[in-house]
Amino acid sequence: MTVFPARRAVPSARALPPVAVPHPRAESTGVLEPVRPTPLEWARRRRAERGARRLEAAGARALGQLDHLGPAWHVIEWPRTDVTDILDRGQDERAGFLAIGPSGLFAVTIADHGRARVLVAGDVVQINGKRPPYVAESRRDAKRASKALSHAVGLPVPVTPVLTFVGSGVISVYGLPKDCLMATHRELDRLLVAGGSRISPATAEKLSRVAQHPGTWLSGTYRPAADYRWYDEGRTAADKPASRR
Repeated sequence: MTVFPARRAVPSARALPPVAVPHPRAESTGVLEPVRPTPLEWARRRRAERGARRLEAAGARALGQLDHLGPAWHVIEWPRTDVTDILDRGQDERAGFLAIGPSGLFAVTIADHGRARVLVAGDVVQINGKRPPYVAESRRDAKRASKALSHAVGLPVPVTPVLTFVGSGVISVYGLPKDCLMATHRELDRLLVAGGSRISPATAEKLSRVAQHPGTWLSGTYRPAADYRWYDEGRTAADKPASRR
């Protein structure tokens, strides 16, 4: 009988334990990578940026029309919303400015309707089937401007709301709102001077300095020592006072 020497059993590859391959560890830099926005967030951000650019362009077109008014008129950019609203929303979604001149003070609100048709019936404004509260916003802005300026000056300062449409679409008017002026940006300069001369150019200059002061809109701590003269309805700054005998 032939006896073969015993051979050492070699384990197969399946029987070998798995070998742990060391992976290089990424050194943490301590700086968090920015979170990539979702497609929906990106689309919303792009839409908001386009809307902001459109409002800026519409405001520039309305301001360009006021260049014909002359040096007696002053255009002031002012915070048209409260500070708490700006902090909550992050930015002001509306455009507008203050126009101060011999005809008085006007809070102008810009409404950019593009090529869409606008239907106006009193306080109701309809654009593309929607009814934005433009008239109510214009009145609220004018009331807030009047309150801030009156508190700063120490006398009642009336501010007239003005709603201005910027666009090429057709505007159909079935009734104008009360206590709120309305016009296109091409007619804005003629609308403002239609009130005549209700305050003197010196008073308009002083009120423009008050409106430009940040304290007027924040806390109302601005106290100018100046003489503000307002004229009654039907009188102008050029009229002489009646002499008493």
